[in-house]
Amino acid sequence: MIRPYELFVGLRYTRAKRRNHFISFISLTSMFGTALGVMALITVLSVMNGFEKELRTRILGVASHLTITGDTGRLRDWRAVEKVVAADADVLGSAPYVQGQGMLTRGKVASGILVRGILPEAEPRVADIGDKMIAGKLSDLRATEFGIILGRDLAWKLGVDLGSRLALVVPEGQITAAGLLPRMKRFTVVGIFEIGMYEYDSGLALVNIEDAALLYQMPGQVSGLRLKLADVYRAPRAADRLEDRLGAGYRARDWTREHANYFRALKMEKTVMFIILLLIVAVAAFNIVSTLVMVVTDKEAEIAILRTLGATPRSIMAIFMVQGTVIGVVGTLLGAVLGILLAHNVDVVVPFLERLFSTTFLAKDVYYISELPSDMRWPDVVTITSASLLMGFLATLYPARRASLTQPAEALRYE
Repeated sequence: MIRPYELFVGLRYTRAKRRNHFISFISLTSMFGTALGVMALITVLSVMNGFEKELRTRILGVASHLTITGDTGRLRDWRAVEKVVAADADVLGSAPYVQGQGMLTRGKVASGILVRGILPEAEPRVADIGDKMIAGKLSDLRATEFGIILGRDLAWKLGVDLGSRLALVVPEGQITAAGLLPRMKRFTVVGIFEIGMYEYDSGLALVNIEDAALLYQMPGQVSGLRLKLADVYRAPRAADRLEDRLGAGYRARDWTREHANYFRALKMEKTVMFIILLLIVAVAAFNIVSTLVMVVTDKEAEIAILRTLGATPRSIMAIFMVQGTVIGVVGTLLGAVLGILLAHNVDVVVPFLERLFSTTFLAKDVYYISELPSDMRWPDVVTITSASLLMGFLATLYPARRASLTQPAEALRYE
């Protein structure tokens, strides 16, 4: 247990004297090194959380939180299924869809795509794609008129605009006198959207659900139901619950399975960045070790005097643990405050730095996410500060132990 005099002496040793400015300089270096590491960790992890949140928002703006399909990949009684899922408290909305592969051709240009047949009036219940339209609107997809809505990059690749005509070829063939030929239908471009993700903007086409059912020969059927949930993080549990309610013959698949690779990659990158940046704090902790070793050497005579006055080895150890811990605590708290401030003001600091150095960190013509998003999470802050405080405390053990082993007679022999 640390008593008042041990705390007083330990705090007194943290202040500089004339003859040990070099030791004080190393102490300040350790303190600012710890602060820099903690600040960098909080800021970087907040930015990575922001990227994860932005990416999830963009993906789920087009993809569904949860999808209900049949074992055969089709639903015949989708209206009955819709009634069952609508009774679930977590489900905010549902919409049927027909999905298949296809190829769009215009002149000599062709591009493989994912075709999604939607019900225009129901689609806003499960996706935000209607808000991402840069030309036309979802309601322009009228049944039997064979209109099509393309992603911006896909429209640019094919060289089309509103009113352009193109051909959609689907893999399912039809038998004719000339043999097996792929089915083809001409569509008119009635809209263009931009999600901000190349995967969707260059490879997704929307058509009316009735036109898609006719094209893919699915009369009275759909590929499945897309659901929007109140809490996206409850999707796995909601999927299991709905599968139990619907019984055999139905499958529920949530977004965490369909887009697992994206978020696993982000999680791994976040973990690696945490370890790398934590090394900055580790270097500062090693500086604390060297600082305390030099202080112990410098204070050997004073340690010997304290021992002769009755101080126990445990008291001596506590004194130097206090000194090292103060360096770690002050550095950690300073870094935490600066990191929190910087994480909350990334959107101000980054544009300032771009103007100052006349550069652009995330060019709009290269990156879809051209601004650094930030999402500071308190559990991350607690983890970082705890790790920093622990490393600072552990750094005091060896020097403090060495000080407690000082022999008064040997230390005072040449004084």
